[in-house]
Amino acid sequence: MFANEYDVVVIGTGPGGEGAAMQAAKHGKRVAVVERYHRIGGGCTHWGTIPSKALRFAIYSVMESINNPILKDMGSRGKAVSFGQLRAGSRSIISKQESMRQTFYDRNGVPILQGNAVILDPHTIEVDGDVKVSAEHIVIATGSRPYRPDGVDFNHPRIFDSDTILDLQSNPQSVTVYGAGVIGCEYASMFRNLGIKVNLVNTREKLLEFLDDEIIDALSYHMRDQGILIRHNETMAKIEGHDDGVVLSLESGKQLKTDILLWANGRSGNTENLGLQNIGINPNRRGQIEVNEFYQTSCPNVYAVGDVIGFPSLASAAYMQGRAAVTHFIGESTATLSLQNVPTGIYTSPEISSIGKTERELTEAKIPYEVGHSQFKSLARAQITGRAIGMLKILFHRESLEILGVHCFGPNAAEIIHIGQAIMNQPGKNNTLEYFFNTTFNYPTMAEAYRVAALNGYNRLF
Repeated sequence: MFANEYDVVVIGTGPGGEGAAMQAAKHGKRVAVVERYHRIGGGCTHWGTIPSKALRFAIYSVMESINNPILKDMGSRGKAVSFGQLRAGSRSIISKQESMRQTFYDRNGVPILQGNAVILDPHTIEVDGDVKVSAEHIVIATGSRPYRPDGVDFNHPRIFDSDTILDLQSNPQSVTVYGAGVIGCEYASMFRNLGIKVNLVNTREKLLEFLDDEIIDALSYHMRDQGILIRHNETMAKIEGHDDGVVLSLESGKQLKTDILLWANGRSGNTENLGLQNIGINPNRRGQIEVNEFYQTSCPNVYAVGDVIGFPSLASAAYMQGRAAVTHFIGESTATLSLQNVPTGIYTSPEISSIGKTERELTEAKIPYEVGHSQFKSLARAQITGRAIGMLKILFHRESLEILGVHCFGPNAAEIIHIGQAIMNQPGKNNTLEYFFNTTFNYPTMAEAYRVAALNGYNRLF
């Protein structure tokens, strides 16, 4: 028997861990969380989502003040700022987020145990080698970190990953971003908006292949139009850091020299030294844990959620996964949790957000669908704000008019997508195209894009 006995012990205080801990506490369970770092919130708060999005907003705001045609006409003037100056503004946001999250644990009576967790057996966790706690259930929410391959000197002052890039103080004149996934594309956009020359090296045939092809084409076009040099189907052979720059040698024989290099090619689950071998769990080569549809591992009373299980690696999804894991082991249905149709939010310039099926997926499944488009340049709100680049695309069934997918490219796409998400998740026959052309939208708004796209698509049926 241990003095520290709990119903649930959660390892990690990122979105997945927080979701699990709060869900369990609200159901009257005795909950404790273990956090290895001296501050709560996980990578999302300190190295990932919050700092990078705050940085992006700062960059976008400065560039908008310089480039917005309406602000130009009003005589507004922007001034050059450094990466470090822009980054400094995010620190207060991180502090506010951390403080807010601490109150969640305090109000719900959830203790935070500081230290490294080691799972000794299915019901026992040791913290920092001296404190043992027992639990009926364990939730692993340890997150992930940038993948660091052998042979790349990440201690070199000019070679960065997506965590260490946040410590960059001055603006380089040029940067090579190796890896064109979500993180690589987002940072490529940020650097280019600061006027920095950017090489974006993609190991695949297309950018962000999980997106709809039309959105991929739009992103590629606008990145190139902004001056980003994209190189597809390339693989690293060697990276050499020098006093005056970094040379990336590619298997194709090309060599790219820039002031700095950002490695953005993959992530690894934080599963080392957790004692997973003690309960028969074997992470894959990227340190990720396999789970079933209820987020159970191969050890039935141990669950894993968030980035440590891999795709989709979204903070929003991790929080819901944490809640779903707890809902399952307390014996309640997860039907009320929206675990399907999770929207993507990609903070390039412009933004990308999507939900549901792509045209490629619908074509392969032989589902008869039609497309409705709305170009932002035709919307009064976009013209007023000077943000006319972008489009909204609705995919719907030709016969039932059921909404099958919504894809948005442009300013505030990650906000706009939730209107489509809400309608797609309606029961019965309430999730059809008719909602959009039978509903009055405020004018002028960006939401009006749904009415325009719906009418555009409906007209294609005749």
